[in-house]
Formats: sequence, C-alpha cells, structure tokens
Amino acid sequence: MTDTTMHIVCPHCHKTNRIAADQLGGEANCGNCHQPLLTGEPVALDAESFGKHIGRSQFPVVVDFWAPWCGPCRMMAPAYAQAAQTLRTKAQFAKLDTEAHPQTAAPFNIRSIPTMAVFREGKELARISGALPAGEIVRWVESVV
Repeated sequence: MTDTTMHIVCPHCHKTNRIAADQLGGEANCGNCHQPLLTGEPVALDAESFGKHIGRSQFPVVVDFWAPWCGPCRMMAPAYAQAAQTLRTKAQFAKLDTEAHPQTAAPFNIRSIPTMAVFREGKELARISGALPAGEIVRWVESVV
C-alpha cells in the first residue's frame, strides 16, 4: 500500500477495491458492480462478508454487534445510521446480527449488546458498549480513526 491508495470492500458485492485517497470525498464506485463505495448507510454483514470487510479493508469499519430482540439495539439503530451518514467519508459502518451469526461474533467475546468496535485491516482498534446517541457515536469514532 502507498500513502495515496487504500483497499475498501464494496458494501454491495463485497469485492475489494483499490481507491485513491483523494477520491474518498467524492463519488467512488466499485470496479465490479459499479455501485457507490461510500453509501453512508450501515451494511448488514453475514459470516462471509464480515470476514471480507474486517480482514481486507484499509478503510476503518465500525461494526455494531446487535440482536433483533435487544431493545437498546433497536433504539440506537437510527442514531447509528445518522452517524454512518455523518462519517461516510471517514469510516464504513456495518451491523452484525449476533443472533443470526453467533459463530462470527464469538471470537470477539461480545458480552453485552449493543457493542460497537472499530476495525482496520483485521485489527480491532477500539470498542464501546451501550446505546449511544448519534453525536456520541460520531465523537467516539473520530477519536479512534
């Protein structure tokens, strides 16, 4: 990797793209499916796509570990989506349903939900648990990335 390019995994087809850093503020599209790479919307991940986004992306990925039965998770969802839009050129936001994909979440020892974690190139940079408003999510992510 040079200082001018990075790998970003497409939120639509989950293919890895190399993108110039100066394109992050613009409308960069996937070379495979031609959809926008930076949508500003959380991406729903499954076991396969989780590994691709977490392991291959040099662009920070913020993952919300949640479950459909979790009241605080459902209450935080709109704030998480708002933070994703605010930080669309700084991080990709994603969600992993721990109920549907427990084996994917298990290695991360998620003890309470919602838990958010920031990853880059397969490494966890930080995590925080509990439902937060959008402004606090944005401040926390900016302090990490």
